[in-house]
Amino acid sequence: MAGQTQAKKRDTPEQTEFREYARAWLSENNPPLPGFKPIKSGVEMVTDEQRDYYCGWQKAAYDAGLIGCDYPVEFGGGSRTKCQSVANQEMALAKTPVFAGIIGLGMAAPTIYFHGSDELKKLTLPKLFSGEELWCQGFSEPGAGSDLASVQTFARRDGDKWIINGHKVWTSTANFATWMILLARTDKADKYNGLSYFVVPIKSQLGKSVTVRPLVKITGEAGFNEVIFDNLAIDDGFRLDEAGKGWQVAMTTLAHERSAGEMTTPNAGGQRALTRDKVSGNQSPLIALAKKCSRNGIPAIYDAHIRDQIMKMLIRSVGIKQNRRLKGVPALANPQRLALQDKLLSTEYMQAMAAIAMEIEGISSTLSHEDEKAPDAGRWPFAYLSSFGGTIAGGTNEIQKNILGERILGLAKTK
Repeated sequence: MAGQTQAKKRDTPEQTEFREYARAWLSENNPPLPGFKPIKSGVEMVTDEQRDYYCGWQKAAYDAGLIGCDYPVEFGGGSRTKCQSVANQEMALAKTPVFAGIIGLGMAAPTIYFHGSDELKKLTLPKLFSGEELWCQGFSEPGAGSDLASVQTFARRDGDKWIINGHKVWTSTANFATWMILLARTDKADKYNGLSYFVVPIKSQLGKSVTVRPLVKITGEAGFNEVIFDNLAIDDGFRLDEAGKGWQVAMTTLAHERSAGEMTTPNAGGQRALTRDKVSGNQSPLIALAKKCSRNGIPAIYDAHIRDQIMKMLIRSVGIKQNRRLKGVPALANPQRLALQDKLLSTEYMQAMAAIAMEIEGISSTLSHEDEKAPDAGRWPFAYLSSFGGTIAGGTNEIQKNILGERILGLAKTK
């Protein structure tokens, strides 16, 4: 409640009016839980049932003006000023479902807006915001992950078209996507200046010049995909910025990717998930779990080692919260640094929290989520396995540390 009061005090008159509207609308339109296990991020969608539910919610939120608030109305937005953060705060308080189009909302939209033509913005952004068209990201390849500049998918100029051939991997939601944001090589002689950035229609070309194949994750789900291009022809109008400027455009995408979860899935990856959730009410999920599980015949919450571990996690959660508050201080709000720090700290936090939860559960952590005796319905072993995707996606955390050290702190490069 204190954070909520502070947010109100900082609101402009427009934000105050919008906050009241958003809260009233959400009180009447927050959808009921689905008849299946809810997902925590749009990139986890694997079934048509999930897609229909989460896309339906995104469309309702968009129609109500809670998505794309700050984008110009001519591109499908609401032409408001700094109201998207207000909408996100109110949706987090209302514990709404996540949005299906996290990649579109968090990565594609800002990149298209800053680097695309007005015609391309009008074509893509409205249905991106509404969730009627989903997006995926074509960056990683079998031989290029964190070393993004090594991508080899090639786009060859042919008059007013580009012919694309190559192979992308770890492509979340490609099985549902209409569009892809694609980084491709257009000059083999220059590693960085030989890259160009495109938006690519893939759904219309499935079975023709585009092939999408599922990849099974360590959790047993098929949330990732590989995408193969075989002479895909696209118009030059689908290029963002100048040919050869792909690396610079990709930096816009990556800057938003590293904080996309907080911006576009308000009840999935934000501060609320760090310390409390709907399973345990206002209590830390680790505390609630430690009260239910036993160690040496007594509740784990009375084990000194477990208590110490939980306290360390609560302290870390406060540190992450304070780091995020810096975004509201203009003199300190270095966008690249804060995005990198938040991605690094929050993904490592979630991994550590899942690991401690498994320690609390002890041998019960080996039970499948399908086993009725599994504590918390088996959420923690699943969360631990999933957490490695978070520390890898968007550039591995090791890469993030190098960037923070070299570009932000000015330290010498490691040899």
